[in-house]
Amino acid sequence: MITHASESNPQSSSAGFAFVAACGAGVLWGTGALVVNVLVEQHGFTPENISFWRFVVGAIVLLTVFGRSISWAKLMPVLVTVLMAGVAMAGYVLLWFLGIEQMGSAVPTLIALCLPPVLVTAIAVARRQEQADLKLVLVLLGAIIGTVLIVVQHRPSASSGSPNGTLLGVLFSIGSALLYTGFSMISGRISIALGAGPATACLTVVAAAAMGLVGFYRPLSWPTEVPPQAWFLYLGVVTAALALLAFSWGAARLKPTALTVATLLEPLTAVILSTVLLGQSLNAMQWLGGALLLLSIWVLGRRSSAKGLPHEPVLA
Repeated sequence: MITHASESNPQSSSAGFAFVAACGAGVLWGTGALVVNVLVEQHGFTPENISFWRFVVGAIVLLTVFGRSISWAKLMPVLVTVLMAGVAMAGYVLLWFLGIEQMGSAVPTLIALCLPPVLVTAIAVARRQEQADLKLVLVLLGAIIGTVLIVVQHRPSASSGSPNGTLLGVLFSIGSALLYTGFSMISGRISIALGAGPATACLTVVAAAAMGLVGFYRPLSWPTEVPPQAWFLYLGVVTAALALLAFSWGAARLKPTALTVATLLEPLTAVILSTVLLGQSLNAMQWLGGALLLLSIWVLGRRSSAKGLPHEPVLA
């Protein structure tokens, strides 16, 4: 039976909780950016290795909890979508980690997470799902200018040692933003079709399998020392299983723009932690760019929320 989300789903009443859940996912992912930076800089692990084990640990946890509730009858109609979304999830996380390897955690996280709400809105305009008025144009322009200020003012980190490292970091981060945009736009449909828990488990398994392909050209080794082992477990349990579960639950109840706006707590968390704990502070122009970007996306979030929740068909 096909019903409407506004009639059969508690989306309207639970939108606030969904937004809080998405914000929580953003905070947890922001702490993960700091952990990845530590694993790369202090322990010498590659982004590929970190990404793989993060998804493996997360998949084990999620399958343990939700494995029995996965319905093959519900999974098969959306299997291709799940495979595409899982690969996109693996890709945007890997590119984000590669950006952190080149530039530290602050700037790549800002780019990878702040651009998707702008891209989602631009796609909505292209599809005539959003009206391109002057206010929207100014907001998008402010977001672009803010991103440019963040990027051009960045100094090469010690790990990159050259402007080429900065360029690679920027390209990786933009690629991550593009994949995250696509993932955000389809993850809600998967979560509605399968349920948040089973959907997150399936996506994480696919992401782990996709990242496992890296093993054909680079060894994927589990750490032998206790501190990095603890960090790997933290990334898998907290930033993969728990954060992705919260994200999926929110994705079923929020518009893609509102969803991506909520996770902006990730770059804010990463920047604050990087500034306080790692000394990777941004200069005045970068703070100005970040403020412009966040203000622009905040306006986008209010604009999206003012129009209410989507009334998409839900399979029941």
